[in-house]
Amino acid sequence: MPPPTRIPVIVGPTAGGKTALAIEVASEFERRALGHAEVISADAFQVYRGMDIGTGKATPTERQGVPHHLLDILDPDDPEPFTVARWLELAERTIADIRSRAHTPILVGGTHLYIKSFLEGMFDGPGADEDLRAALRTLTPGALRAELERVDPVAAARIHPNDERRTVRALEVFRLTGTPISEHQSQWDRGSRPDALLVGLDWPSALINPRINARVKAMMDGGFADEVRGLLRAGRLGAQAREALGYKQLAAWLDAGGEPGALDQTVERIKIETRRFAKNQRTWLRRLRGITGSYWLDPTASEPDTMAQHIVSQCVATGEPR
Repeated sequence: MPPPTRIPVIVGPTAGGKTALAIEVASEFERRALGHAEVISADAFQVYRGMDIGTGKATPTERQGVPHHLLDILDPDDPEPFTVARWLELAERTIADIRSRAHTPILVGGTHLYIKSFLEGMFDGPGADEDLRAALRTLTPGALRAELERVDPVAAARIHPNDERRTVRALEVFRLTGTPISEHQSQWDRGSRPDALLVGLDWPSALINPRINARVKAMMDGGFADEVRGLLRAGRLGAQAREALGYKQLAAWLDAGGEPGALDQTVERIKIETRRFAKNQRTWLRRLRGITGSYWLDPTASEPDTMAQHIVSQCVATGEPR
């Protein structure tokens, strides 16, 4: 039997069980004798080697029997920024390779900008202007935020006040083009690609927040602080990699001396920032809901194996998802 024609694209909030569901979907393809499936990560930080615990990367045990792609492809001290354009190029190349073997690709991840770009095209924008960026970075965080709120309140609502990189990029685009980055991005849509099925996990915030807290605790119990300590000692935590949730907070704690008494406060900060990140993800998920034919599941009402059965049925069905 030929493989399904549509690619499952699984999205949802952090700590929402996306990775486990993707592996279950791959197993369901095999249970139905639909051939093998392979998982492609759509995560901005799982690309880095050695950043395993804090990024929620699938473990070697979880990957057994299910090939995973776009994990561990860069060193975290790579000086070149890893961009959405680079990820998209690699994802399309990987999909072509998987399909050449008559296997089914499964995209999964929490970097929803990657997902939106994959489904609806990408806003390229003007190239980087290093002189302008340097000038913008001389401004205080408060001044950067005030300018962004003035010239592009829509982008300001999406960008966390502490996210200097995205704030500088939004202001750079506005100064170079005279048009807010949010307007450029609203022109991306060219309709969702017909070979993909967007599957969203619909978690209420009241339930995802306790899962986030439990996940952070499990990461700390699993050696997260030691992972970050090792990267810092080896000089391997570059500027972009260091911005990853948890890594940033633990690196700051270690840089300040790594006092054991301050660790609990650092862990609480990680939980707070991760919950804020999940709130930002919900904004992206609301935007993705507008994609025609997307398929949304309530993970509180079904086990992963049952959801996997629904997803595979939709992938092999003709016409629009039900």
